[in-house]
Amino acid sequence: MKTFVVVGLLAVLVFGAEEKKDEAADRPKTFKRLIPADVLRDFPGMCFASTKCATFEPGKVWELDPFCGRSTCVLSEDEPPRLLELVEDCGPLPLANPKCKLDEEKTNKTAPFPGCCPSFKCEEGAKLEYPEIPTVAPVPADSASTTAKSA
Repeated sequence: MKTFVVVGLLAVLVFGAEEKKDEAADRPKTFKRLIPADVLRDFPGMCFASTKCATFEPGKVWELDPFCGRSTCVLSEDEPPRLLELVEDCGPLPLANPKCKLDEEKTNKTAPFPGCCPSFKCEEGAKLEYPEIPTVAPVPADSASTTAKSA
């Protein structure tokens, strides 16, 4: 009887692990970026979350409702340290493709992040394409002050 129970539990564990793998393969990519945090003069040392109308200490996380995403207040390692906001969201939508449609069954706009990200279903052989996200190289503090002085 013990052998039957152990085999049964293993079958459940293996099936559950395969199910999680499939879900992970269908899950849309998420994007992360660091931006300067909003800071209120009356609350120095804290990030201001405009979607919550609240302040958060470094290390604290908040949801970006009504948008699909979350943010974390981060203290940089610069000297002097700066407050940054680590924004995580679904990124840009894919380019239009008539062979790919929004998967209504797997998309839950009210789920917590990242479950709220849209999921797409494509016909066999079709593939989603995403727009390229332009990146801007940070300007070193020295060159920014030099440019400002020469202008």
